[in-house]
Amino acid sequence: MGSHDDKMNRKAVSSLIPETSVPRKTAATAAQPEAAPTDAATIGTRSGSHFTHFDAAGQAHMVDVGGKAVTRRVARAGGRIVMQPATLALIRGGTAKKGDVLGVARIAAIQASKRTSDLIPLCHPLALTRVAVTFALDVESSSVAIEVTAETTGPTGVEMEALTAASIGLLTIYDMCKAADRGMRIDAVRLLEKSGGKSGHFLAEPLGSGRI
Repeated sequence: MGSHDDKMNRKAVSSLIPETSVPRKTAATAAQPEAAPTDAATIGTRSGSHFTHFDAAGQAHMVDVGGKAVTRRVARAGGRIVMQPATLALIRGGTAKKGDVLGVARIAAIQASKRTSDLIPLCHPLALTRVAVTFALDVESSSVAIEVTAETTGPTGVEMEALTAASIGLLTIYDMCKAADRGMRIDAVRLLEKSGGKSGHFLAEPLGSGRI
């Protein structure tokens, strides 16, 4: 056992050694998750992609397409509206109270494609060269499917124009038939195909392939 003087000397020496600056982990700090990245430059880098409508500071902006090549752009979009069999029969027979359901829906879809930049804030106004709308009635599923093809020649694509047209076309069918069937359901609105531009060709996987 050391003397009283030895204990005092060791205590004096230890008081001169500074404590380490490494913070101690407590149970509370160890349980805290890392903060998720919020800047646009970081978001999407995990998958190698990024959101082009945000700048480096995370602010929304319209993408500058001035330097992009002017090419032929084509996009197809589709969706469907499911209804009661009796409602589908009204559409097939042209006996809905508001008149020609599909004729009005076709005009609505074309008109919507031309107003896309007014509805979707950061879309560029485009000079569309073609918009085609087709419908398919399916008795087995009691549904009406819409397909819209939009085309332009320019520096940016027409995916949003095709999608907007398909959506408004289906909503118009709902409006035309809601007096007979308020339980109609719109689903499967999506981009089916696009071509042109730097990103090249895209073709959607068939529904039911397992992809959400």
